[in-house]
Amino acid sequence: MAEILKHAVPRAEVAASLDQVRETVTGVIADIRERGDAAVRACSEKFDKWSPASFRLTDEEVEKIVASVPQQVIDDIRFVQDQVRGFARRQLDSLGEFEVETLPGVRLGQKHIPVQAAGAYIPGGRYPLTASAHMTIVTAKVAGVPRVVACTPPIHGEIPAATVAAMHLAGADEIWLLGGVQAVAAMAVGTDTMRPVNLIAGPGNAYVAEAKRQLFGEIGIDLFAGPTEILVLADEQADPFVCAVDLLSQAEHGPDSPAVLITTSREVAERTIAEVERLLPGMPTRDFAGPAWRDHGQVHVVDTLDELYALADEFAFEHVEVLTAEPRLALERMTQYGALFLGEGTCVSFGDKVIGTNHVLPTRGAARYTGGLWVGKYLKTVTYQEVTDTDSQALLGRLCGRAARVELFEGHARSGDVRAAKAAGDELPWNTA
Repeated sequence: MAEILKHAVPRAEVAASLDQVRETVTGVIADIRERGDAAVRACSEKFDKWSPASFRLTDEEVEKIVASVPQQVIDDIRFVQDQVRGFARRQLDSLGEFEVETLPGVRLGQKHIPVQAAGAYIPGGRYPLTASAHMTIVTAKVAGVPRVVACTPPIHGEIPAATVAAMHLAGADEIWLLGGVQAVAAMAVGTDTMRPVNLIAGPGNAYVAEAKRQLFGEIGIDLFAGPTEILVLADEQADPFVCAVDLLSQAEHGPDSPAVLITTSREVAERTIAEVERLLPGMPTRDFAGPAWRDHGQVHVVDTLDELYALADEFAFEHVEVLTAEPRLALERMTQYGALFLGEGTCVSFGDKVIGTNHVLPTRGAARYTGGLWVGKYLKTVTYQEVTDTDSQALLGRLCGRAARVELFEGHARSGDVRAAKAAGDELPWNTA
């Protein structure tokens, strides 16, 4: 039986908050559809206090901004992007194209075609999130996307130079200082100054996630990646100090970021809570981490590892950190998560910032049906067919005629009949001409 030592706010309160988000996003998207650039500018002024002559940076402006970034930062960006690029290339290599002859003269094939224009949303506003540029842009370019539009908001009215450098070094074709719903909507529907894209990828706050949800279908999206989540799984040997530090590492993303501990040890649970309360007041990001822990933090104590893994799968969280004696057991026992971080030596922050796997991951239970952003999200897996053998044409034509008529699809049947007639001289009793 699980014992809950710390509860999150009731789900009804969260649902009410999301209703307000949906209403706001619907209005912004409708306004941008109607007024285009004028609405984009109005939203940027309202939400970001940002209204430059042009939201898109010129090549000269990008070069000047990149030149202002310290060399160590540039070197670190290049290193991390090499890690992301290398992992994405291994993913690409794992995707096979093939052509197979299933019957004489019948060839079926599969190939992968990159989307022709992708939008990369790099969050900002609070922090310069350079890592999201690596994850969205580098991965798109490895997939072969010819046009990548990258958007990021200003931070307190200032240009986030390191983020712009990361976007440029990742290979973005267009860099826009534009954030929030207005950026997502502009990329999706297009304006006089921005051509629309085919797919939008990248994490964001609840408003960005809702904008992607509402626009999905009109454009493709990577996945629903809203406020970040961390689930720490711990047994009796786990260090409560490490548990606390890692829970707070994700809570600082924002006041709506859930941070949850499940442990088989009541002592670890109680000491972790105490460590969180000790560390929080001294965190520079306590204004975000504090409300996140207060409202969305949870601590569960279970009796066995079986219960621990079962409860973890119910959460289906974005990040799952496994601080147990045998962390690799989670690979066998769990099926619903965005990414696993195995053992004390592997923190979620590594995945967020430096290790090379993609940090754009499913939230709010989406891990029940999807994984995170990867090179395959930018590819359309398509098929093709060719029949050149007359005996096979006749065989398939007759079979198609029979199968289609079972379903009362006479038009389909006649297409099959014609192939049998062309290949083998079959009669067409329905053709009276």
